[in-house]
This record gives sequence, C-alpha cells and structure tokens, in this order.
Amino acid sequence: MAGSKPLVIGNWKMNLDFVEAVHLGQQIGVMLKVKPVEHTEIVVAPPFVDLRSVSSIVQSERIPIAVAAQHVNDHEAGAHTGEISVPMLKRLGVEWVLVGHSERRSLYAMNDDVVAATLRTVVRGSLRAVLCVGESLDVREAAGENDFVRAQLESALHGLEPKYHEFVTVAYEPIWAIGTGLTASVGQVHDMMSQIRSVLASLSLTDARVLYGGSVNDENAEGLVMEGDVDGFLVGGASLKAESFLAIVQTCDGCYALKR
Repeated sequence: MAGSKPLVIGNWKMNLDFVEAVHLGQQIGVMLKVKPVEHTEIVVAPPFVDLRSVSSIVQSERIPIAVAAQHVNDHEAGAHTGEISVPMLKRLGVEWVLVGHSERRSLYAMNDDVVAATLRTVVRGSLRAVLCVGESLDVREAAGENDFVRAQLESALHGLEPKYHEFVTVAYEPIWAIGTGLTASVGQVHDMMSQIRSVLASLSLTDARVLYGGSVNDENAEGLVMEGDVDGFLVGGASLKAESFLAIVQTCDGCYALKR
C-alpha cells in the first residue's frame, strides 16, 4: 500500500434487484454502525435499476459509503437507446463510475478510444473515474502484460488535463483472475503495481490510487495489501454479501493502521 487512504469498491455486476440491493445496503449500514471503519473509503456499484434505491438509503440512513455506476455513455444526451449519461447519474447522487471494465471491453466492444472518451466525460462531469486495466491469460503467458497494461493506461490518460487528475483511480484486474477463483500471486501483483505507478508517474498522475481486482476475498486481502502494495480492491463476487465484503474492508482498514 502506497500510503494513501485505502479504497474498496464492491461491483455488484448484473446481480440483485432493487429489493435485494436495498437489503444489502442496509446490512452494510448496520454492520458499519457496530464496527465502524476508520481509514477506508467504501464504494458500492449496483446495477442501474438499483441506483436510486441504494443512493436513497445511503443518504437517508447516513451510511458511510458512496455509490458508483458500473458504466456510463460518453455522450451527455441524445439518441443512444439503452444508455445512461453522467448528468443522469449525478441527479441520483452517484459519485463514482467504473470505466472500461474488462467485461465492458470484451462483451460490449468498448475499445480504447471509447474508454478514453468515457473517462473524460466522467471527470469533466466532476465524477470520479475508476479506470480498469488488465491483460488476458494469453498476454500473460506471452510475458506481454507490462506492455499491454501500459498501452491501456497511456491510451486512456495521455493528455488528460491536470485539473482532472485527482478524479482518477486505476483498478488492475487481470482478466484471467476475474470470477475464476484464480488470484494473481502477491509477487505478480506487486510487480504490476510498480509498473502501473511508473506509467502513472510518467503521465503526472503520481497521486492516483491503484486497486487490485480479481477473485479477492478476506483470506487473500491482507497479503495483497501488505506485500502486494495495493491501495485497495475492486471486489466482485465477495461484495454480494455484507459479511464477506466488509471483511475485506476491515482487513484494508487494519493494514492501513499498521502501515501509517
């Protein structure tokens, strides 16, 4: 962990209807009252249809978490059937947006140009962007992961106006470790954190937090924070239950307290 305040984001993906989402949000709120988190930022990213419900309970019950969207269109309005805009998200109290998640890239043809345009739309709208990068197993086996991730970062961030740098967080999610039960080794994660921070420094984004995502759970979280040098996590499956999600959060919180 690089010394910045850790951040844990729960990506609910296409899970939980609005009733289930409200229930999970309330469970998180109750558990945080019983055992507050002192140092770690917490964000949840529900499906679009749940955003209104979740943001409402977060505000009304004063739950100390922020709400993210899993995706957004890079246009402000217009003939884009099925899409959602930044102004729409802001009306709902959304503060964060995932940009370029590997599933958006691979399943919905979100290429580097669209990722770059989307990131700019998000930060220019004063929302915080979580830029997702990561390589496939083929790239990793060919020892091309550093060049691949560098290209993704440079494509998305090159030329971004300095005033927007504070709105950028990076999430490294090796595609081969997402939802597979496989987790990159601590050494692999540490090496990639160093690589990403080197690229970010070359782009003058030295203060951006770098998260890890890929089959994170409460058993591997501590090693990834203490030895992998991550600034937090983008959590998938483990974020669908309050207990497992907050176990990861509490681990980050404890590690931060030890390393301060």
